[in-house]
Amino acid sequence: MNTKHLKYAIEVERTCSISQAAENLFMGQPTLSKVIKELEDSLGYVIFERTSKGVTPTQKGTEFLGYARKILLQIEKMEALSEPTNKNTQNFSISIPCASYITDAITRFVAELDESKGMNINVHETNSIQIINNITDGSFHLGIIRYETEYENYFVDYLTEKQLSYEPIWEFEHLALMSVQHPLAQCEKIEYKELREYTEISYGDTAIPYLMQGNNSKMNYNSKNSKHIYIYDWSSQYDMLSSIPTTYMWVSPVPEKWLNRYNLIQRRCKATGHRYKDIFIYSKDYKFTELERRFVDKLSEAKNDVSFKNYK
Repeated sequence: MNTKHLKYAIEVERTCSISQAAENLFMGQPTLSKVIKELEDSLGYVIFERTSKGVTPTQKGTEFLGYARKILLQIEKMEALSEPTNKNTQNFSISIPCASYITDAITRFVAELDESKGMNINVHETNSIQIINNITDGSFHLGIIRYETEYENYFVDYLTEKQLSYEPIWEFEHLALMSVQHPLAQCEKIEYKELREYTEISYGDTAIPYLMQGNNSKMNYNSKNSKHIYIYDWSSQYDMLSSIPTTYMWVSPVPEKWLNRYNLIQRRCKATGHRYKDIFIYSKDYKFTELERRFVDKLSEAKNDVSFKNYK
């Protein structure tokens, strides 16, 4: 057994697929299958089994993969000892969902960093499953995930399985975001049945642990709506909303300055399945750095700025 074999096994777990893992690792599927089989033979137990959900770890396999991640993380830390340390460099990295108030918090945080020192800021926007993977494989120490409260048990179980700690940030109700030119924009009360007549823009890579495996799975929460635009380039959402007045999007509360910039408006609309939670996730026993604590303060400020607004 060597560290490459550990990395291979972790990639199979992450993708839930031998073929996809082999592609990501730039190797042939038969070669990877052989490596995993030899690893299992050397250990004396099966790591993966094929199910309707794809390739998933067995009970012993889950325990093995947990140890494997810890081993690789410790090796990474040992290798980092040989690198020269620079106390004048401000290091911060985080993996996040697409959320305007979180982006606003990052902007505030970076704006107050010391310009006389070096900066190494790494911000990765992606879906909640990939954020969890980013923390478990050591790519990032800190992440924020978002999930619908209806599926909280699935996410909590998944985080526990991955041996991750979590802290709540905020529970909120999704708002309908639309152009100020939208036909419903000036209505004092919007009914969900009225909104469904228009085109919904939504993210196309939403997945739920155990229910939907893989990064390409799409979960349509509003299946009664026949008009959908799925986007994967999240930077396009505001331009699309402002340019096509008959579209709308479900979002967490958006800062006022962003609404003004894109001529958008947000409205409450009573609908089932629209309560969400944002939570911090990180490895067990991880200690926040001083810079990360400063970011947490900025996140709290940004959240309070939008959560205390009264929306129609």
